[in-house]
Amino acid sequence: MKRRSFYLAILLVLGIVLVGCKRSETTSPAETYLKIKGETMGTYYQVTYQDALQRDLKAGIDSLLIALNQEVSTYIETSVISRFNQSTSGLEVDDADRHFVINLLKSREIYRLSGGAFDPTVMPLVNYWGFGYSEKHQIETVDSQEVAHLQSLVDLSAITGVDTLGPGFLAKPRPDIQLDFSALAKGYGVDLVGLYLRSLGVTNFLVDIGGEALASGVSPRGTAWRIGINVPAEEAALNALYTSLDVSDKALATSGNYRNLYEVDGVKYSHTINPKTGYPERRRLLSASIMAADCMTADALATTCMVLGLDKAKELIGSLSGVDAYLIFSAEDGRMTDWASPGMSSYSPTR
Repeated sequence: MKRRSFYLAILLVLGIVLVGCKRSETTSPAETYLKIKGETMGTYYQVTYQDALQRDLKAGIDSLLIALNQEVSTYIETSVISRFNQSTSGLEVDDADRHFVINLLKSREIYRLSGGAFDPTVMPLVNYWGFGYSEKHQIETVDSQEVAHLQSLVDLSAITGVDTLGPGFLAKPRPDIQLDFSALAKGYGVDLVGLYLRSLGVTNFLVDIGGEALASGVSPRGTAWRIGINVPAEEAALNALYTSLDVSDKALATSGNYRNLYEVDGVKYSHTINPKTGYPERRRLLSASIMAADCMTADALATTCMVLGLDKAKELIGSLSGVDAYLIFSAEDGRMTDWASPGMSSYSPTR
């Protein structure tokens, strides 16, 4: 009887295994993908990922993004960046302020790379033009003297200390110098979520925060992730696409001046502030989409290109390794057209 019971137990276990195998064979790969959505940094986030265990990872992702905001959001008065901005001479930074320091170090890198075209100390100007953490407003009459004063505060190189991760004092020479990491913090958030997913063994995913994206592995179709680039026009629908790219194991970020703007007396003011002039930047370049290994770099370079304008943006991208660009601009006849760096062809841009 004992031997019979033993064999029955073995058959039962085998039956469970066989049933499990049968279910896995009948489950399509697409059915193992999950999608979660939420809000962060004043915009949406969306994550699509494949997980055979079907884990709901929303709580973990929300926790990561909340922690990031507590360090780099200028809308939170107690955040690290807000405490630095409100300080008179600077701020003591400790090991726990890792997200803030990473954003600072990347800002310095892109600042040097761009010759100062990317400069997060534009914060006072961003507030003046009505796009910052201060109460939203439209400029009715431009005070050129005030713009000149605020522009004199723009100089990331004036902020010294904290050159590596770890504790230190971040010093500023004037109390009204302020930082704004909005041109790269979303990209960093995307990378942060990507690292979290990989730490859990998830390799096929698409992370999207407000249009900045990181694609890894394959989509539910079993191919690269297809990411659209919007038509850069004020009157265009939110879902109107100019082109789409097939992306895998790369990050894509887009910056443009066609959404966040206002018009006063026939003059349009956009949220991209040129740190060299103190004024909103409006040129022929309508949008810049950057492909890079990480989304933080792509995000910062997309803004940099919008500040530099078409020709200098082409020069910058051409000087960089592992970075590609898709630039949409107005031709001399007013027609919307585009330029792609040579490496962009591998992502099959389609019109």
